[in-house]
Amino acid sequence: MRRTICLSIVVAFLALAGPASAEIGHTVQPGETLWSIAAANNLTTRTVAAYNGLSEDAQVVLGSTIRVPTTVEGYAALQSAGLVPADPSAAAPAPAAATTTLASTTTSSTATAPPPAGAYTVRLGDTLSGLAAGAGVSTADMAAMNGLDPNGILVEGTVLKLPAGAPAPARSTDPAPSAVVPVAAPEPTAQSVDAGTVQSIASQYGVSPSLAAAIAWQESGFNNSMVSGANARGVMQVMPGTWDYVQSNLAQRSLDPNSATDNVHAGVMYLKQLLSQTGGDENAAIAGYYQGLASVQHRGAFDDTQRYVANVQALRSRFGG
Repeated sequence: MRRTICLSIVVAFLALAGPASAEIGHTVQPGETLWSIAAANNLTTRTVAAYNGLSEDAQVVLGSTIRVPTTVEGYAALQSAGLVPADPSAAAPAPAAATTTLASTTTSSTATAPPPAGAYTVRLGDTLSGLAAGAGVSTADMAAMNGLDPNGILVEGTVLKLPAGAPAPARSTDPAPSAVVPVAAPEPTAQSVDAGTVQSIASQYGVSPSLAAAIAWQESGFNNSMVSGANARGVMQVMPGTWDYVQSNLAQRSLDPNSATDNVHAGVMYLKQLLSQTGGDENAAIAGYYQGLASVQHRGAFDDTQRYVANVQALRSRFGG
């Protein structure tokens, strides 16, 4: 029965994840500095500073967004700032110390990242039942996907995942309040992983290491503290409802909701399930990871989904293929 309920929740919502493109938006967490953000993403402080128009000794503001570039984008920013020669053969930027150094790619996706699919911030006057009715799903399913109590009070500012393609709520044009992240598994934690860890976990499940690493980088830049505007969490941007589905139906052990590596395990297991459901069609599985497979199959891939797929495929060359 639990398997049926969890699967119905995942199918009803038709989606997982908040995207990013070649450029990653990172929300500054307590205790973070420009240096720590750069190091976590295998970049120098100078590179991240130049890309954001900051000085190397700038103080980052809690809750603000720092744009994390690819190595190609970062080097271009250094060139524009006159910090490195225009001729890349004259000098190369030194990477930050890290367990894994990513190979730069000649193909970089520079398109603006699509917004998180189904992202919505609760406004004053919204109710969970009203939002669920407008989206065409049950209140229980809406609550389960977002890790909420269906009988609880919906707090203004709560970030929610709505079904892909659902009509915009009536108050969506009102100014958005400060974001409130529901307490639910998986938990966003101040951890990060490297490409090798993601690739190793993918290999355990028979999933392409480069595909899993590209999605992980696209989603979070390997940062487990990331929470999207659609309530997706961690390295693989796993929704609470998807986490429960994976734990109940796909995982062979208890997953730690506070673990960055177990977040990767959950995301990779879900990706493997999508690959199985699409007969190994990687593009369809990538689209399903972003938009939701049932939505892709019934509605076709939306424009932002197509851009997401293209971004992931372009990023794969950074991770060996």
